[in-house]
Amino acid sequence: MKSFCARLFGAAVALTFLAGAPVSAQQLELKVMAPAAPGGGWDQTARAMQQAFVASGVARSVQVTNVAGAGGTVGIAQFVTGAKGDGNQLMVNGFVMVGALAMNKSPVTLEQVTPIARLTEEIQVIVVPANSPINTAQDLAAALKADIAKVTFAGGSAGGVDHVMAALFAGAVGADAKKVNYIPFSGGGESLAAILGGKVTAGISGLSEYDGQIKSGKLRAIGVSSEKRIPGVDIPTFKEQGIDLVLANWRSVVAPPGITPEQKKVLSDAVEKMVKSDAWKEILKQKGWDDAYLPGDAFADFLKKENVRVTDVLKSVGLVKS
Repeated sequence: MKSFCARLFGAAVALTFLAGAPVSAQQLELKVMAPAAPGGGWDQTARAMQQAFVASGVARSVQVTNVAGAGGTVGIAQFVTGAKGDGNQLMVNGFVMVGALAMNKSPVTLEQVTPIARLTEEIQVIVVPANSPINTAQDLAAALKADIAKVTFAGGSAGGVDHVMAALFAGAVGADAKKVNYIPFSGGGESLAAILGGKVTAGISGLSEYDGQIKSGKLRAIGVSSEKRIPGVDIPTFKEQGIDLVLANWRSVVAPPGITPEQKKVLSDAVEKMVKSDAWKEILKQKGWDDAYLPGDAFADFLKKENVRVTDVLKSVGLVKS
């Protein structure tokens, strides 16, 4: 029989080994930042992740926090400095942040975070209030060409996908994209209130964000930015209305700078298990999001290329100086 001291020594060694081992996904207690106000796409994505992580058993608990401001530039600045080296934190981001960082000339960039995965893509929609005289995309095009200053668009943060889409729509119909009258909002709830209240001409967002109001008849969708009609969605594309506009928003998740390779692997594995879970697949179906999962180095490469592409578009419409 082992002596008490031997057993105690063995237990101590085991505890030391466990303490030094990477935390398993099942033990994860995560914090996920949505760098925007509640109600928008990033907030919805963060809370969808929260639900799927826990429902699938990938993580024990997930806390979501909102840090709004300037298209995510306030959030990423806080994330880079406050979460450095923390292997239990993640931040949702995407197309919008790429443009916002370029427009705001932010000293903090996406090169400072640790890419984990692209998660989803979503088709954009332009909506008008139900009582609007605008019924089609061509009606909106005519209004823009008549007096672009009188046509106001509501959407997310300046420089984001909604802003880019407003400029691309104007350019596609022959109006001056540099003069588009765009009003940015920090959260989806605020922009929706402006549209429903008739304070703007039209609103732009991801289809899922306005889906409920479209189905209830409070908003009229005049076009979606997909290449072809979306199955089960009775909204014409811009292309079939004679307007050459195709655009998809994407959302992703990143980790803080300064984490170890072991911490990155735990987070990457956890996200991969989450996106393959039935819980996540059901959320995608409910939200109308397309699965665009792209992990690791492939996502990091995509992020670099997308930064160049988005910045070039913003320069071409005068939103970023060359």
